[in-house]
Amino acid sequence: MASSSRSRKPEPAFDASRLVNAAIAKLRAYDPGHDLPTLRSRFGAAIAELGSNENPLGPSPRALKAMRAALAETFRYPDPRGMPLKRALAGHLGVDAACIALGNGSHELLMLLAQCFADAKHSIIFSQFGFAVFPIATAASGARAIRVPALPRSHRSAPYGHDLDAMARAVRANTRIVYLANPNNPTGTWFDDSALSAFLNKVPRNVLVVVDEAYHEYVDASGLTTALTFAGKHPNLIVTRTFSKAYGLAGVRVGYLVAQPSVVAMLERLRESFNVNNMALAGAAAALDDKPWLAKARAFNRAEREWLREELLERGYRCLPSQTNFLLCMLPRDADRLERHLFERGVIVRPMGGYGLPRALRISVGSRAENRRLLRALP
Repeated sequence: MASSSRSRKPEPAFDASRLVNAAIAKLRAYDPGHDLPTLRSRFGAAIAELGSNENPLGPSPRALKAMRAALAETFRYPDPRGMPLKRALAGHLGVDAACIALGNGSHELLMLLAQCFADAKHSIIFSQFGFAVFPIATAASGARAIRVPALPRSHRSAPYGHDLDAMARAVRANTRIVYLANPNNPTGTWFDDSALSAFLNKVPRNVLVVVDEAYHEYVDASGLTTALTFAGKHPNLIVTRTFSKAYGLAGVRVGYLVAQPSVVAMLERLRESFNVNNMALAGAAAALDDKPWLAKARAFNRAEREWLREELLERGYRCLPSQTNFLLCMLPRDADRLERHLFERGVIVRPMGGYGLPRALRISVGSRAENRRLLRALP
């Protein structure tokens, strides 16, 4: 007679996907690109990291000094409200500190906004070829995504950019948030103040308009300043920014948003305790104060971006105009082959197939040495 243990069916393997809520079941994880720590071990100093839109000059020396000093306080919890940094930002921006929320990068704040203000009863609008976090935040909240087609490739000033007129027409009675990025990642495109003003005038006050200005410090285009210009007239306007780009602090993760105090108060209910660490708080405040270093980073990026664009154009690569620290290069064929070719030579760029642009590569503006390596590696 067979034992009961032999006849017992094996239990199925544990699968957490069977337990996850409906919103997360539809979600795809943010793609950070290649495993750069492993690649640094493989290529060593020969690697050219041109895939993550980092500032090759690094952070301000003042920021480094402040972060080293903050190491002595790592056994203490950070300021839970980040008040010294908020006060510094308030003075820098000319707003009240109650209008500022801090995040573990602006990524966290973009997610929190959807989680706080939208759910399955609402819709959220964003542009095709817009920042990858927008659809992730929408899915995480359970809201309905309305992805508005981008401007056509033939558009004179902003190919693949936001079609603000179409986005305004897409607003529904249940729309809670519209996400914009200006300039936009990954296209590098932008819209000017007059276009944003016209858009804001079309959107109802009960719809939050979130303008991500992660690349604001690099902007030098005529007619483009900041969405904060319109904050007094439009209380539903929210602006997010980061210290990860021009300020060179991507590794410590700190961002902020500017909004009406009631918006900030709602975010505080969900914000993770101590979400910005001691070193990030100290480094960001010091970086904000070092205006000569930021001016140096801006000037370097402007000159190097234009030099690199001209070099790529001479080699037959079409690059979109950019107000960021990267270029979107359009290829006549699928970009994966070129991306693999560069990868095997230690040059890391970002293919844009995940954004729906299979014939595009996003190339960060690196140091002159990194940019020359890229050009030498091109077939």
